[in-house]
Amino acid sequence: MRSTFSYRSAVLILLLGIFSYLYGLDSRFAPKNGDEYPYMHIVRMTAGSGAWLPLQSEMDGIQNTKPPLLFWQGIASTEWASQWSLYALRWPSVLYTALTALFLCLAVRRFTGKTQTGLLASLVWLSFFASYRYGRPFLTDPPEVFWLTLPFMALLYWGRAAFESKLVFPLLAAICFGLALLSKSFAYIVPASFALGLFYWRWREWSIPKFLIHDSIKVILIALLALGIFGLWFVLDPFPEAVWKEFVLGENAGKFEARSSNYLLDLIRGGDSIWMLLLTTLANSGLFIFVLISALWQCWRKRRFLSFEENLLLLLIAAFLLVFSLPSQRSGRYLLPVMPAFAALIALHWERLPLWGFRAALILQLIILTALAWVGGNLQASHFLGEAGGWIYSGWHWALMVISLVLILIGLLRNHFCKSIALAGCFLCYCALTSSLSPLEGALGRFDIATIQAVQGQEVWIPCDYRAKDEEYRLLLPGATLHGYLAKDAGNIDALVSAYPIVAVQSPLGVIPQICESCKLIGGRMEMRARHSSEEIKAMLMGQIGEHLFVNEYLIATSVKMTEPQSGKDACR
Repeated sequence: MRSTFSYRSAVLILLLGIFSYLYGLDSRFAPKNGDEYPYMHIVRMTAGSGAWLPLQSEMDGIQNTKPPLLFWQGIASTEWASQWSLYALRWPSVLYTALTALFLCLAVRRFTGKTQTGLLASLVWLSFFASYRYGRPFLTDPPEVFWLTLPFMALLYWGRAAFESKLVFPLLAAICFGLALLSKSFAYIVPASFALGLFYWRWREWSIPKFLIHDSIKVILIALLALGIFGLWFVLDPFPEAVWKEFVLGENAGKFEARSSNYLLDLIRGGDSIWMLLLTTLANSGLFIFVLISALWQCWRKRRFLSFEENLLLLLIAAFLLVFSLPSQRSGRYLLPVMPAFAALIALHWERLPLWGFRAALILQLIILTALAWVGGNLQASHFLGEAGGWIYSGWHWALMVISLVLILIGLLRNHFCKSIALAGCFLCYCALTSSLSPLEGALGRFDIATIQAVQGQEVWIPCDYRAKDEEYRLLLPGATLHGYLAKDAGNIDALVSAYPIVAVQSPLGVIPQICESCKLIGGRMEMRARHSSEEIKAMLMGQIGEHLFVNEYLIATSVKMTEPQSGKDACR
């Protein structure tokens, strides 16, 4: 049978994948998790203290929220916060993601003997939306996934040499697990050790006596040494009691408390049920969810004929799934370390997978690209900004949209190209999403140089709708001292200009705020709104997108003099 995934396809899709991960890396609107800005805050505050530990924060309860390895990474990549940018914070995450893809490729290539299959496994993993969403921003997931999966990929790569190793592999595995714990949480030693024990047990052909005699002590020592590496945090931190209270008890033990009624009911119903965990784990694959389901179905049908390595991949998935079904707080994000294993299974069964899963992926991609093209065309043609300027895309954007749509249609019509184009289409969607927001990354969505210089060293009040939102404004107004007020009050201009000396207010597009005679309009920009009413959503569906999706934000200087410290809690804290 002629392969549907050639070397030419592999190289072209690899280049497309690299471009999609680097394109818009410094974008404020890149798909991410809300934890990024609090983590940035901790890095900036800790770097300002001039010491690696203790971690510093102005937010209550979010100081020792995660182990220090991520924050040390941020301090190093930004040169102690002297080179402060999203790009400087994020590039190590992309490097971790690239290394994970590389070692996944090498492991699959080694035990299959096929370079194409190895490349395919890494590309499928990179195409997962969860890999794109969590593998680029400044989050704990990229180092956690890399260090947790590296020992398992080493076992798949070296086989007997690694399984029979009495010193080298156990030592390297312990170091990797320890670094993973220092990146995310000591709790990950449970699924990691459990999965490693299953690997060794399977190597001994399910013989409990052989496993106990030859391998059990290795698993125990690996776990203990990894915990010892994690324990360095308590040794090096001058306030270990705070680490114990905030991280061990608050961040981890609290995840076993019942979320709504009681533990057993939460297990089988609601947003934290085992069924939701299964669904969100599959949803990590994004547009390839139906391809993943078809691959798992293939594994079930051929369960008696699965190879040794396929069994190990399934054991890794089962171990993490079982362990993370125990806490009352269940999330598919906890299963990110097993997504490379899912990708490997898809690659191993690629030629035998039915086309319906890939066609479903292509249809989803077609819907997304069509929606982005419709919204972008509507914004560019509507002139909703009036005389203030226009929402203008470059010719490259429309070329990208046309080429992407044509390729997706070819994939739907031509069976031989269906699978490869479905894989490439995931990366094309990510590029199209980033390109669709490009006007807001330019002058439209940023304050000009004169505005930035006008507030240098000044105290500025900004709207905050979640913790550490001021870290985003520090990228827009570098050098200003920022304070937060509740975002819901951003449109109450009269109250704001009578309360703060320099304040950012928001008004509908095309409406210039009426300000007092003693007030001065310093500068403005356009911002994308996060919350909309049902009436506004209906209006946007009817084509009035710009008027409801965006607002104008103005910096206003007033005559208010604040001689006393600000009363009440900063809304960004």
